Amino acid sequence: MSIEGLDALELFGAKDAKLNLVKQAYPDVSISHRGTSLKISGEKKPTQKVKDKIELMIRLLKENKELSSNTIQNIIQDFNPYNHIPSRRDSGNVIVYGNGGKKITARTRNQKRMVELSDQNDILFAIGPAGTGKTYTAVALAVKALKNRLVKKIILTRPAVEAGESLGFLPGDLKEKIDPYLRPLYDALEDMLPGEKLEQFMANRTIEVAPLAFMRGRTLDNAFIILDEAQNTTSMQLKMFLTRLGPNAQCIITGDLSQVDLPRSQKSGLRDATELLGGLEGIATVFLSAEDVVRHRLVKAIINAYAAQSKENSLNSSSKNKEQKDGTDSTSNI
Repeated sequence: MSIEGLDALELFGAKDAKLNLVKQAYPDVSISHRGTSLKISGEKKPTQKVKDKIELMIRLLKENKELSSNTIQNIIQDFNPYNHIPSRRDSGNVIVYGNGGKKITARTRNQKRMVELSDQNDILFAIGPAGTGKTYTAVALAVKALKNRLVKKIILTRPAVEAGESLGFLPGDLKEKIDPYLRPLYDALEDMLPGEKLEQFMANRTIEVAPLAFMRGRTLDNAFIILDEAQNTTSMQLKMFLTRLGPNAQCIITGDLSQVDLPRSQKSGLRDATELLGGLEGIATVFLSAEDVVRHRLVKAIINAYAAQSKENSLNSSSKNKEQKDGTDSTSNI
C-alpha cells in the first residue's frame, strides 16, 4: 500500500504511536512501513480488516489534514464516521459521539433546554430529581467542548457529604475513600471516551475529578467545570466554588433539592444560589422533572409518588401551623 503524498508522522504518530494502536488491536497481523510503502500481512480476513481501517485513516487524514488518536480508537472499534453523519432530524439533538460512534443525545425537552442554555450562558444550574440525565448531559457538553477545543480541560467535582454513612470506616487512602462519591462522573466519561484516551486525559490532568474541598484557592480558567450533587453544598461552599471561575471558564451545577443530605438546620447552598443569582446575566437555571426521566419506567412513578407525599406533608404542616396560630389568636382576644 502506498502512502505517497501523506505526512507519515501525522498518519503513524511520533515513534509510530498511532500505528501501534492498530497493531495492538490486531496482534496477529504484521504491519510495517518504509518510506512511502506500507506492508500488511497475515491471514486474509483480519489483514483485509486492517487494510480497510488504514484506508479509512488515510482518507480522513487527506480530508481533515489531521488524524487524532481518538479518531483511530473509534475506527478500531468499528465506528466509521461516514456512516454516522447525523440526519437533519436528529442533528440538533446529538451532543457528541461516544465510544463506537454511539450518539449521545439530548433525549427530553428539558435536556435539550440544558444544551441551549449552556451555549448561551457561562453558568447553568440544572435542577431535578434522579434519573433525569442532568449529570450525563452536563458531562457530554463538557466532552464536546474539549473535543472542539473550546476549553483545555474538564474539571468534575462533587461535595463528599456522608449521607448517613461515615467515610472513616472505608478502607484505603483519601482518594479511595472519595472515589465512590465520584463514580457517576467516571461512568459518564467511560461512556464517551475510549479507555486509553480517558486514562491519558486523567494522567495529564486534562480531565480532573476531585472533591469540592480541593477547589479552594484555585483559579479555574480555560476549563469546563461541572459541580455535581450541589444540593449538598453549604452556601459558603457554593460561593467558594463560583468565585473560582476564570475568564474563559464555563460551568454547569447540577443537583436534586429533594435529596439534601445536609443537617436539617442547614439550608442547601444550591437553593440559596438559585434564589440569589437567578436574575444575573450569564447565569441560567433549568428545572427537570419526572417527565425527563430516562431510567427504568418505574423511576418516574417513584418520583411522582414521593413528590405527592411531600406535597401532602407540606399541606398538612401548613394546616397544623394555621390551627395553632388561630388558637393562639383566639386566646389572646379573650
